[in-house]
Amino acid sequence: MGNLRLILFVLSTSLLFSQSVISLPQSFQAAFRQTVTNEQKKQIVYRGEIAFSSPDHFKWRYLSPSKKEVCSDGRELLVVDHDLEQVTGYRMDKGLDLPAILNNAKPHRKSVYIAKFKGKNYTIQVNSRKELSRIAYRDDLDNNVLIVFSKMRYGDKKIPDSKMKCDYPDSYDRIGW
Repeated sequence: MGNLRLILFVLSTSLLFSQSVISLPQSFQAAFRQTVTNEQKKQIVYRGEIAFSSPDHFKWRYLSPSKKEVCSDGRELLVVDHDLEQVTGYRMDKGLDLPAILNNAKPHRKSVYIAKFKGKNYTIQVNSRKELSRIAYRDDLDNNVLIVFSKMRYGDKKIPDSKMKCDYPDSYDRIGW
């Protein structure tokens, strides 16, 4: 269930970073806090770091409550669960129109944008420097998801591909290849 949440989150956020009225740099790195709240109001809070490199490379390093890495090059998604010593590979859905969500983003308030995509609503907030600050949405499992970014560092160069890959030992079990 946790991997499904991560996959849905990465697919959702990859939509958010494709093209937008929200200006994004060639790359950014930040700390994040992701709060997932189910319908019974039970919460789980993940903490970690994210790196984004244009046009569609992501690396999420979950540091707590468990250690995971989620990496994507826009075509493949890799989930490394260090606690389970397991690596799962997925092909991303090529039929999904990734830029569409941001093409639908509309200013809502001073620093808030609303985007609708495939029946879902996304709320995107930027800080005073117009940098990405928060993303909120309801995932496919009917959980409310809030991601708050901090220590945001925008860059004007791509992050080398080698730094965007998930690292794991050869001894980890591999699933989905």
